[in-house]
Amino acid sequence: MRRNQFIIITLLFCLVAMSTQAQQTSKSKSSNKLYEKGGNVFIKNTDRVNTEQLEFSPAFYQNGIVYASSRFKNGAVDKKIGETFFELFYAELDGNGMPLPPRQFSIEVNSHLHEGPVSFNRSGNVIYFTRNNIKRGLQKADSKGVTRLKIYEATKSYFDWEEVQELPFNSDEYSCAHPTLSSDESKLYFASDMPGGHGGMDLYVVERNGDSWSAPKNLGQSINTAGNEVFPFIHSTGTLFFSSTGHGGMGGLDLFMAEETNGSWAGVMNLNKPLNSEKDDLGLILNPEGTRGYFASDRAGGKGKDDIYVFEVTEGFAGTTTPKNFTSQIIVFDSETNERINAADIRIFESKDGGFVSGSNDLYEAVLVPVEGSDELVFKLVRKDLGSLGQPERRSDNNGEAMYDFTGEKKYLILVTKDGYTANEVVYSTIGNIADASVEVPLSKRSCADVSGIVRNKKNNNRIANAVVKIKNSCDGKEEVVLADDKGEFAYCLPLGCDYTLTGIKESFKSASSSVSAKNPTGPLSADLALEPSTRTTTTVVTSNPVTTGSVIVLEKIYYDFNKSAIRVGAASELEELANIMQRYPSMQIELIAHTDSRGSSSYNLTLSQRRAESAKQYLASRGISSSRVRAIGMGEGQLRNRCSDGVDCNEVDHQYNRRTEVRVLKIDNAVRIQYDDNSPEVIDRKN
Repeated sequence: MRRNQFIIITLLFCLVAMSTQAQQTSKSKSSNKLYEKGGNVFIKNTDRVNTEQLEFSPAFYQNGIVYASSRFKNGAVDKKIGETFFELFYAELDGNGMPLPPRQFSIEVNSHLHEGPVSFNRSGNVIYFTRNNIKRGLQKADSKGVTRLKIYEATKSYFDWEEVQELPFNSDEYSCAHPTLSSDESKLYFASDMPGGHGGMDLYVVERNGDSWSAPKNLGQSINTAGNEVFPFIHSTGTLFFSSTGHGGMGGLDLFMAEETNGSWAGVMNLNKPLNSEKDDLGLILNPEGTRGYFASDRAGGKGKDDIYVFEVTEGFAGTTTPKNFTSQIIVFDSETNERINAADIRIFESKDGGFVSGSNDLYEAVLVPVEGSDELVFKLVRKDLGSLGQPERRSDNNGEAMYDFTGEKKYLILVTKDGYTANEVVYSTIGNIADASVEVPLSKRSCADVSGIVRNKKNNNRIANAVVKIKNSCDGKEEVVLADDKGEFAYCLPLGCDYTLTGIKESFKSASSSVSAKNPTGPLSADLALEPSTRTTTTVVTSNPVTTGSVIVLEKIYYDFNKSAIRVGAASELEELANIMQRYPSMQIELIAHTDSRGSSSYNLTLSQRRAESAKQYLASRGISSSRVRAIGMGEGQLRNRCSDGVDCNEVDHQYNRRTEVRVLKIDNAVRIQYDDNSPEVIDRKN
């Protein structure tokens, strides 16, 4: 990297005199034991985001990374470095952790000057970012005519990032840059050349005090040297990663790590090859599991001046970056009497890819259920019966207690069952490497009517395994779905006071119904269902069965934020099911057709919908579906499904109903149409 480029990357647009020559000190430890158990390190260029220009300083955000780039060749040029001004970009990650083609991150945050390294809070609704010192939209220089760097904060709104304001420890006379927020959001680390440091750029920390920040504190001589320490990243375990020219190394900026013990930093360790090279290596981030991360380098073999690389450390970094383990006490008690409940079965499921899994066993099964009065089918997630879930991990003792070892940085679902009680599911999180010492799970005594039955073949009386049973409440019209087991048996507890219709559904059979009343039950209810074989084979019910000609599948709850094309985190379970179907049937080819609501201009909405269709296509690609099998089409606001056109006053539920992605199957022996439908949204946008 040329000297002026090195300066601009290291200080992010702040021209200061510095040397790129690595300096040997006694502070750098050997890293022969850096990688646990001799684990391998794999590095790959993220070629879908890298260009001939500069790409650097990635940060985790939602399903991807945000990074800085000068990729726009036709933009305004910073004459000091001969590069277009840096802008922020967002790239989603595929299933292998590789970034997909990027798009601009924000209109509000991206200004006419440089924007650089960013950091987000856990919820993703607060951003800290580096920017040239500007006031009222204009550059502002210090007393020497140098435009310094400052750290700004912004809050996410329905439209974009708003309330952009600089943090109080900034100054017009020195630079503050490269923010990184601790996982508990109490501390912000950054680089600065403020007076009183040990070298060019030092690392500092400020602590949050309510709505304000403390005075900056230098991390000390164990971290900071006479050289430059920049691009800090604080991992969720508290391990600090940073780049430095002053701790010795292989050349230019090298990557280092250190741990804090009793309030002081020690044991700075060079990450060595292959993460470090003879060139500049900077801006490393690491996932909470400590196994995969990203960094930037201008090493040989890249696409441009600085490229972003993905790396995997199969066994973690010397045990310091793996999540903590927490032993928590699970307490089961009666919700009315508060008495402890013994012999309750406790099953623990870990959240993975939008579902909860224990070992290789999913808690829920996706089934397709016909929509009454139409040929459509809708996906429903149905909790498996206890027999299919395997043995419980724990059982409560005489005190209603059980101990379980949870791993940090994960989300769990605790399912507790006990005869005579309604099962209860409790979500338990250790994200942030924080966990409660105890988890209380209340159980309510069952106040319902037990109904059970057997699904049989009407022709020969044989039992039909794994049939779907749809239960409709006559009081409010709501429907529940249960699965019959491999013996054709099913059971459910009906809320009292209503009549119910139970409908049995199975591929290659005509559906059949039975009615029961839970208004004044005198005992358990029975509802056997006899299904007559059908000559039609066009109805698909369970995802493991073939998708057949003429089927219409409605997948619910695919949400986009206003003015955004990224699918929300946790809102892609239906796309997961579609990917599963397409993997099952390699001949299947589809069209993804995205629609917007009416707000905004027609031309803009047409462009936005195209981006949304491409986003869904990219999501499928991340799950291994070849792009050649998917055609993305944006329809804009041209096919609204309700009255909410321009000028009509509608609520957010109605507007969101129009934002959808339809999937039309082009090829799978014969034409099939699948539709994504945002019916009855659980989370409502406030705009578009």
